[in-house]
Amino acid sequence: MTDLEQILPLWQDLRKSATEYVLATVVKVEGSGYRKTGARMLIAADGRRVGTISGGCLEAEVARKAFWRTEDGPVVRRYSTSAEDGDVPYGMGCGGIVHVLLERSATADALLKRLAVSFHERTPLAISTVLDGEWIGHRAYCGSELEEAGHEAGAKIGGALSELAYQSFQGQRSFAHTVETGDGRMATVGVEWNAARPGLFVFGAGDDAIPLVRQARQLGWYVAVADGRSHLVTQTRFPEANHLQVLRVGEPARFTILPTDAATVMTHSLEQDTRILTGLLEEEPAYIGVLGPRRRTYDMLFSIAQDNGVPDVRVDSQVERWMEQLHAPMGLDLGGNSSAEIALAVIAEIQQDRHRTSGLSLRTIRARHAGLRKITA
Repeated sequence: MTDLEQILPLWQDLRKSATEYVLATVVKVEGSGYRKTGARMLIAADGRRVGTISGGCLEAEVARKAFWRTEDGPVVRRYSTSAEDGDVPYGMGCGGIVHVLLERSATADALLKRLAVSFHERTPLAISTVLDGEWIGHRAYCGSELEEAGHEAGAKIGGALSELAYQSFQGQRSFAHTVETGDGRMATVGVEWNAARPGLFVFGAGDDAIPLVRQARQLGWYVAVADGRSHLVTQTRFPEANHLQVLRVGEPARFTILPTDAATVMTHSLEQDTRILTGLLEEEPAYIGVLGPRRRTYDMLFSIAQDNGVPDVRVDSQVERWMEQLHAPMGLDLGGNSSAEIALAVIAEIQQDRHRTSGLSLRTIRARHAGLRKITA
């Protein structure tokens, strides 16, 4: 479950009851840190709090003084997680320094409204936030269209914030920048890129889909389950799923698959899997995984090519191109053969594919980097 999935329900409750709150956001990490820029925690005046900004070493201290520190408006505080650091140490020994923006509803409410829309609609969002000076807490956003924050920021800094949010949205990256505020002073701006909430579309409602759905939801992904077998596509079997659909031949799907989403084909029915795979090849999500032997997938694609009128002389080459697009069989080689272990291997491969990482152990990667530093030293 993501921070936002915990934060948004509490935020809605606090708004209804007119209860004050403080939003804590990690805006900079120096050295090693458990959470990265953009991690959030919501602290209510009645003592409730959700979300995390560290591995557990900072939350209590930040919450304890959050309202006192924000009496005069937003503020950025420095917290050290190094046991040897004499400047506000919260010694878990991580060795990093975390900078946290603390702000009350006056500035945080507009941010949470925009984050809520982005989360529920599964759209990307870039946010630029002033982190010091007289304009601290002022923002601009860039989502489907450029939007200025609902604060009376000066024209010069407001335009700069909008431009930085646009750059972040186009480049899909977070960064820090300094801007002129219009009075000859400079201000630090944190620019945060939030990708669209990941979606996983599980085609197949057998027992092997249950741990896959559960693990994906634990990661905070939007998860839909679809199958032609109505007795399997039930809320009782998939209580965590965001959407359930019984697939009927000739009926359109009642959900939208985004280009950044993942889909798994696992109904165990050759006919149904072939029909689903045909649609997914047209949709072109970022990840398409197919359960079962590679030969079975090849045969399905061969049938799809023939049904779509691909000339005989081009069928094999077309099938090979499709095979390169698919993860078949799906999952990383992690070992194990239970449903939960297979689900873990599939989730790991989707995560690796999303972030375009190597999938190697961190120990191996760190050792390689250490070896390169020795060679270049």
